[in-house]
Amino acid sequence: MKDVQGSGVRRYVFAFEETWLHRVNPSLKLFLSIGMFFIVLLTDNINVLINITAAQLLLLLLFSGHPLPRLLLMFLPFGLLFVSSSMSMMLFGKGDTTWLHIGLVHVTEESFFRGIHIGLKTVNMALTGLMFALTTKPVALFYSLMQQCKLPPKYAYSFMAALRLMPIMVDEFRTLRMALKVRGVKRRVGIGSVYESLRLYAIPLLAQSIRRAQRIAVAMEAKRFSSARGRTYYYRIGFSMRDLLLLLYLAAGIWAAMYVGQHFPYFHIGDVRYNVN
Repeated sequence: MKDVQGSGVRRYVFAFEETWLHRVNPSLKLFLSIGMFFIVLLTDNINVLINITAAQLLLLLLFSGHPLPRLLLMFLPFGLLFVSSSMSMMLFGKGDTTWLHIGLVHVTEESFFRGIHIGLKTVNMALTGLMFALTTKPVALFYSLMQQCKLPPKYAYSFMAALRLMPIMVDEFRTLRMALKVRGVKRRVGIGSVYESLRLYAIPLLAQSIRRAQRIAVAMEAKRFSSARGRTYYYRIGFSMRDLLLLLYLAAGIWAAMYVGQHFPYFHIGDVRYNVN
């Protein structure tokens, strides 16, 4: 992790290796990620879902460009999501084949596999989002949306300005907190602390944000920013063979997941919504 000082804002940048996945067209990657969301959402065969999870995990581990220890650290919240989402279905679901029944806790074979199914869906969606976030630069994404998807520049640049302001506001919050600490201001405990926090933090931060937004608007106006269709761009985002490679990988992964899941199942189940064969 590198400590980068720029424009008066201290930022912490994680070092990573750029792979071909980083250079895939961001708009295409966005639509493929949305497509994977719906595919996972509509998949009810747990064997197929396990294979899709393995395909997405392999893509993330091999081509995200981030070291394995960092990825494992990022996977910890996903493990908690898997446990929390699956246990609620396992412990309190319905079914005919009872495995454990203690009070309100009723674990059946059907509820167990449905819980695993829900947990895998949660993990798959998290893996898709993490893959997109770790391999996509926000600036490249908005430039691609403007060039390939015809997103109006006024919306794209507004989002980019908002993203740029977020670390600045965090840095200002730290500065304000340290200034109050130096002056000996202590937070009260209770209902009055909410109003005190608003008075000490929210109002100064809001005032600074309004001033900065006004300066950005003046700067954009001075540089003749407009919504004209014939705009020129500093970054040109296009398509390449890497886009086709990602498309083929996902298509082959889904086909292999369905084929192996249906012909060589890991568990003796079909559609988890209805029965356990």
